[in-house]
Amino acid sequence: MILQVIKLKSSLSEEELLKRAHERAPQFEAISGLVQKYYVKTDTAGEYGGIYVWDTPESLMAFRESDLAKSIPGAYEITEAPNIELMNILFQLRS
Repeated sequence: MILQVIKLKSSLSEEELLKRAHERAPQFEAISGLVQKYYVKTDTAGEYGGIYVWDTPESLMAFRESDLAKSIPGAYEITEAPNIELMNILFQLRS
């Protein structure tokens, strides 16, 4: 499995960002290979993120090429390039 951590800065208020995230959630729920997604807020003002768990690298790559992935900057009014990290999950503590 692959862990993808994305941090982004948005010009939206937290309330508006959450509204848009909830509206878009069904589209993410429908993605094949996306095991889980966490919506997070960092300690930095205006910085939010997504933590994705993918079943395979192929699922992640398919998402990256999707219209949904390409719509993220506009949907959340991102003010600069996001920080993206990828990690391989070696094992999980709980099943």
